Amino acid sequence: MRRPRQLWSGATVAVLLTAGLLTGCSPSSSDNSADAARTCAQTPNGTPVAPGGPTASGGNIATNPEIATGYRSNMTPVRTRTFAASTANPLSTEAACKVLAAGGTAADALVAAQMVLGLVEPQASGIGGGAFLLYYDADRKAVDAYDGREIAPAAATENYLRWVSDTDRTLPQPNARASGRSIGVPGVLRLLESVHADHGRQQWKDLFTPAITMADQGFSISPRMSSQIADSAHDLARDDNARAYFLQPDGTAKPAGTTLTNPAMAKTLGAIATDGPKAFYTGAIAQDIVDTTATTAGGRTPGQITLADLAGYQAKKRTAVCTDYRTHEICGMPSPSSGGITVGATLGILSNFDLSALPPDHLDRNGGKPKARAVHLISEAERLAYADRDKYVADTDFVPLPGNSPNTLLNPDYLKKRAALIDPDHSMGTAQPGDFGPVPVGAGPQQPEHGTSHLSIVDEYGNAASMTTTVESAFGSFHIVDGFVLNNQLTDFAATPQAPDGTPVANRIQGGKRPRSSMSPTLVFDRNPDGSRGQLSYVTGSPGGAVIIQFVVKTLVGLLDWNLDPQQAVSQVDFGASNTPVTGLGGEHPAIDATANGDHDPLVQQLRAMGHQVSVDQQSSGLSALKRESDGWIGGADPRREGAVMGDTK
Repeated sequence: MRRPRQLWSGATVAVLLTAGLLTGCSPSSSDNSADAARTCAQTPNGTPVAPGGPTASGGNIATNPEIATGYRSNMTPVRTRTFAASTANPLSTEAACKVLAAGGTAADALVAAQMVLGLVEPQASGIGGGAFLLYYDADRKAVDAYDGREIAPAAATENYLRWVSDTDRTLPQPNARASGRSIGVPGVLRLLESVHADHGRQQWKDLFTPAITMADQGFSISPRMSSQIADSAHDLARDDNARAYFLQPDGTAKPAGTTLTNPAMAKTLGAIATDGPKAFYTGAIAQDIVDTTATTAGGRTPGQITLADLAGYQAKKRTAVCTDYRTHEICGMPSPSSGGITVGATLGILSNFDLSALPPDHLDRNGGKPKARAVHLISEAERLAYADRDKYVADTDFVPLPGNSPNTLLNPDYLKKRAALIDPDHSMGTAQPGDFGPVPVGAGPQQPEHGTSHLSIVDEYGNAASMTTTVESAFGSFHIVDGFVLNNQLTDFAATPQAPDGTPVANRIQGGKRPRSSMSPTLVFDRNPDGSRGQLSYVTGSPGGAVIIQFVVKTLVGLLDWNLDPQQAVSQVDFGASNTPVTGLGGEHPAIDATANGDHDPLVQQLRAMGHQVSVDQQSSGLSALKRESDGWIGGADPRREGAVMGDTK
């Protein structure tokens, strides 16, 4: 039975949030009370470095989806007793933590945290975007997968992103992303409504109070947000609302430390808090979204979202993709995300190798330095998994998977054959997809995917949430309406609908379809001796576009094969490969010598000798990981962003 406690009002939570991030707070004024440890304070963790910009080469859009902002060296894990939250921004983490401390569930905490993230990290996520969520219900011992992915408007044709119309075959202006064509029907609010109805305990309206108060009273622009505004200033200036909100009169970015208020967002959130998501999907806000999408201001090509598209949007509950790895069960997100299948396939291939014999060298608080053999095997496994992903995975409501099931691509015998294709001494460069006989799809050019945000939360009741949320690229489509950023999610579709041989591309755009994603929210369970699902043991995920899969794989290997603690696992070098000859090795990490394109780094030299084309561009992962211990939880947040872990700390 849950013990009684005094619940805080939303207004009290908001006051505590804005009172000062590092001062901490507790439901009890007595340090000797049972609840005195239920604080949500953050203390400085790690040694920050000056924010970095794009790499000297200009950055690789596929591996550097958001601006690089340095690395906090020597971060230490956070240990908590009964609940924990990790998000990409301390103010968002604190909002989630306060809800948990007041007796809320992980579902309640998600709502509060996402609303705050939309203010303090608008370049990555918000109510104008979408999300994927895995939720563990401890009472039912079941995993629910929630799909809040954006959808293409009903009027979209397969050439919607390719040209203005079938009679006007010119490119959308000023480009596909910044035109109205990139904007999909947002889904995150319907997702949150669904999970809150299923698993929430606190009142929906109260969960909006921290964000509403912050929007009204103001918050400080973080260094990361300021850097991203500066990087995107040219495109933000095209939109009147974005220019007024993010830029100074001379067109430069508002600097870090500037107090930013957003009365339009406060009004929007107030309506949604009172009337629920219908206030967003119908009525005045919906009309504003339609009008903003359809604008031709500045010569922009309009999008074709209608009021019917918005009113008809539904979040979907799907079946999680769960596979075995060593002594654990890994659960990920199914289609239209490719994350669960591709992470599962990579690990299934790697299960044929003894990675425990290849731990990092010089293990320290930053996760040490990976061995060349380990990077080689993991990267090759990823190439094989991405090859199948690129060809076969899309929205299964439109394009069936081989065998009409993810199990075809995840069959252990099939993955053992894939593993046999790996040369232990030389990279394959580019892998070929598996052959599943005649299929009505082709492998089109891979679209560059971009940055997102991630939340990992566990509550005192044993429930857990892993949610990856996004507006797609930094600041989405650069359109702002009623205080929030509209996504550019439709650019995750393949712009060219046919492969060179003329067969349709699985991930081509179609009306009502959801674009393929790489988002990989992940839950890990122990296996009982009889093979049944045991207790929840890990919660993890990351932003990062197409490389999310690689970030999650390296973290899972670190946790499960190398016995790293969660902070070491997320702090370790970001490495891996999509299905190209390029292997990424994050040059922001202190263990990597990125000078002269990595030419002097021994690990880079060894990999190049094995045929890898190594890139040492800075990576921009935003990982979090929570691990169950016998007496609570231990968590880590990515040193490459500004996230934090909080809970009822020990």
